[in-house]
Amino acid sequence: MGAPVVAVVGGGQLARMMQQQAIALGVHLRVLVESPTVSTAQVVPDAPVGAADDAAAIRKLVDGAAVLTFEHEHVPNDLLRELEADGVPVRPGPAALVHAQDKIVMRRRLTEVGAPCPAWAAVSTEAELTEFGDATGWPVVVKTARGGYDGKGVRVVNNAAEAADWLAALAPGDALLAEEKVPFTRELAVLVARRPSGGADGDGEVRAWPVVETIQEHGVCSEVLAPAPGLSAETAARAQEIGERIATGLGVTGVLAVEMFEVHHDDGTSRLVVNELAMRPHNSGHWTIDGAVTSQFEQHLRAVLDLPLGETAATAEHAVMVNLLGSQLEEPRAAYPTLLARYPQAKVHLYGKEVRPGRKLGHVTVTGADLAQARATAHAAVALLRGDEHVEGEDLAAGDLDTVDR
Repeated sequence: MGAPVVAVVGGGQLARMMQQQAIALGVHLRVLVESPTVSTAQVVPDAPVGAADDAAAIRKLVDGAAVLTFEHEHVPNDLLRELEADGVPVRPGPAALVHAQDKIVMRRRLTEVGAPCPAWAAVSTEAELTEFGDATGWPVVVKTARGGYDGKGVRVVNNAAEAADWLAALAPGDALLAEEKVPFTRELAVLVARRPSGGADGDGEVRAWPVVETIQEHGVCSEVLAPAPGLSAETAARAQEIGERIATGLGVTGVLAVEMFEVHHDDGTSRLVVNELAMRPHNSGHWTIDGAVTSQFEQHLRAVLDLPLGETAATAEHAVMVNLLGSQLEEPRAAYPTLLARYPQAKVHLYGKEVRPGRKLGHVTVTGADLAQARATAHAAVALLRGDEHVEGEDLAAGDLDTVDR
């Protein structure tokens, strides 16, 4: 029996890490990459070069494949609908994926399924933005409906004039998404996976990992703490229920990341507000490679192939994932002799990318019973990969890390 072929659009680190699980499962990954030197092309033999909006390249990619899936959302939805009409299993399907491609469509549908959202409006003129800001309070958050990621396509504005250039550049019929600026305490993420069949209620099998806390640096995720420290069992259950409701309500197949804000009130209660969605493996789930029974990458392959989903329980009391964002070293692997000797418990993942300032070059995960020590070790290991030799894990207290990262 030949290995099932899973076709993937996008040659970044997500598809690269998916390949490791594909090998373990005996699945053949075929990945459409942007160039022969990108992250995934270095480790996947079957890696044709082509653009994500090249219909001919994608049609060739899916020839003989069991399913088409993605490591980013920037694929023309009309093309995916054509493929689906031709009988190609597209997972997540275009009707679901559009909610990760268009933030206004997302907000509209999340509101319909009862997911907690910030106050929002689609605005196409300064007058409409002014009306929204006056009603909800300034400042407000303005987002481009399509194409934004890692903090790009997002502005916090104090008046409509500060978004005038974006409004003026809109094509006829287009709009920006305006949202209230949520006074959140911290950011959480819920990672769930859904496959089309297997659910007791006929809506498909769904599994969720423990809720995590994410810490951002200049709009980019820099650290993930699993599970989210100090999160009540009630709030964790509520967050997972929201994630599962969205996965089912939007008809997602594969991994879904739901980014949320946690807002604490003076009376001790808290509420959750959904911020963003990603329908693919996500940075907030990298810790699952080393810290969960089933990683997000294995689970995504299981889900899109409609295979029974794996156990999502954590394998340690705490897992800390810290991203390597840029480096002073031309080659971060030069730090290995020191790093691997000093921190043998650290699990290092590099993505094969050329070093650039602020670029996601890899991540380090540390698991253990002591959260403060795991954080200190993970940060110290990443500091060595960045070329900051003077930083020692033993010298970093949890409070120091809070000061640096939050």
